[in-house]
Amino acid sequence: MRLSLISTQWFSNQWFSNQWRYSKTVLTALLLVFLWGCTTTPEKQWHPDQTYHLTVLHTNDHHGRFWKNKYDEYGMSARKTLVDQIRQEVAAEGGSVLLFSGGDINTGVPESDLQDAEPDFKGMNIIGYDAMAVGNHEFDNPLSVLFKQRQWANFPMLSANIYDKTTGKRLFRPYKIFDEQGIRIAVIGLTTEDTAKIGNPEYIGNVEFRDPKVEAKQLIAELKKTEQPDLIFAVTHMGHYVNGQHGINAPGDVALARYLEPGSLDMIVGGHSQEPVCMEGPNVADTHFQPGDACQPDKQNGTYIVQAHEWGKYVGRADYEFRNGQLKMVSYQLIPVNLKKKVTHNGKKQRVLVDEQIPEDPALLKFLTPYEEKGKAQLEQKIATVKGRLEGDRNVVRFRQTNLGHLIAMAHKDKVKADFAVMNSGGVRDSIESGDVTYKDVLKVQPFANIITYVDMSGAEVIDYLNQVATKPVDSGAYAQFAGISMTVSAAGVSDVKIGGEPLRMTQTYRFTVPSFNAAGGDGYPKLTDHIGFVNTGFVDADVLKAYLQTHSPVDASLYQPKGEITYQ
Repeated sequence: MRLSLISTQWFSNQWFSNQWRYSKTVLTALLLVFLWGCTTTPEKQWHPDQTYHLTVLHTNDHHGRFWKNKYDEYGMSARKTLVDQIRQEVAAEGGSVLLFSGGDINTGVPESDLQDAEPDFKGMNIIGYDAMAVGNHEFDNPLSVLFKQRQWANFPMLSANIYDKTTGKRLFRPYKIFDEQGIRIAVIGLTTEDTAKIGNPEYIGNVEFRDPKVEAKQLIAELKKTEQPDLIFAVTHMGHYVNGQHGINAPGDVALARYLEPGSLDMIVGGHSQEPVCMEGPNVADTHFQPGDACQPDKQNGTYIVQAHEWGKYVGRADYEFRNGQLKMVSYQLIPVNLKKKVTHNGKKQRVLVDEQIPEDPALLKFLTPYEEKGKAQLEQKIATVKGRLEGDRNVVRFRQTNLGHLIAMAHKDKVKADFAVMNSGGVRDSIESGDVTYKDVLKVQPFANIITYVDMSGAEVIDYLNQVATKPVDSGAYAQFAGISMTVSAAGVSDVKIGGEPLRMTQTYRFTVPSFNAAGGDGYPKLTDHIGFVNTGFVDADVLKAYLQTHSPVDASLYQPKGEITYQ
């Protein structure tokens, strides 16, 4: 009887224990489902029939311009003052402000380049950026520098379409959720897939740049399920190409908006093509836009598309009203940051402000000043040694092929892996003497900050181009220096053209470089910017020359002496 009683009690206790465990498991599962539901289906915090005010500010293609230029235009200190003024104004009206960048913080000004853009990223922290797109020029340095910059930034560097080839995982955060007045805003980042072909292979060999359109579509679908945002914005570095006509470039913002379901993106804050996106009408750009003019952003498939030119010359401002889940843009402007225009007064040309002077923020100015001073000091440091004089005197370089003209053209050619290079002699402003060379010496040679561009043309097109360029007269800045090509030049045109030592073939495709000044038609050169094969690399000529001299130091000037490759009759 005792054993039976004990057995009965044990089974009874075991049954209750199992029941409790089962109930506990069920309760835990229900709690997890409840919590999961709370995190993935957030309750709406905004009120029906109430109008909310939201302002989006934006810049793009900063390219190292943390300091004002020699005419006291733009600069981060004045930008901070402007942004703070707008924030105060919007806050007083009960609204919210978000500040975004379309990327390309790196490359363009030596004081920044020499310091890995530290003043630029930390200056963005002080201004209060909320997010930025990862640009192609973020890959101009080793990845260790880029990851260091990411640590400096107090804001997310976003890109949903950049992956590590080894792990298959994204290298950057794909999106961020902002809560503004109870409005949930998802901001995704996208980077041009052209980075794979215009980036330095040494740095991006293990990086994959996937189609941003496909990645965006997938990510937006995920966000709608998991985050249920009220609005979805994109910060992109893909370029704005009118009516989607992107030519040889990878598809840009217009193609992205058209690829998605109508209204999938509420706004695209772009960069890369470095232009003010102002439209005269549907798919018609305002090509006459000047600082201070009214600007109408593009709108494609229900998506507003904006871009604020470059270098912080403007702060773009989009003012919205949000009501009952719908977003309406009520005004848009590109605000010039101390930009000036040329006028003639009493027979003299001078520069005057387009708008009221924006004072520099004292605290940010104080923070940036040591970086500017350090950068200038570094300009005096030795970067290379040259054996023999590199000839850049205008009385020589504008009359015949010289070793410096040839070296510069070689540097451009090698940078973008072109077949040959064209360099206008007017872009060569000084010689480099034998001995130690500083960055300041390089900037004396190429002070204009022209950009290296290239174009892909058929052999027949190349002949037509050379017939106009190679025949430019001596004693002019248009007189061309060459590398990677040989030919005979006469008044009638060019003949016996060889590229890389091989006779030119009319149907073969060739790539050649030319400074941006000439690509735009400067010096009377044929305009290339509308050619389907044209690419603006963003690389500054002086930086390319500096890197070439460093890599080949000590530089033997005699090795670049022309050997009759260009013969004139």
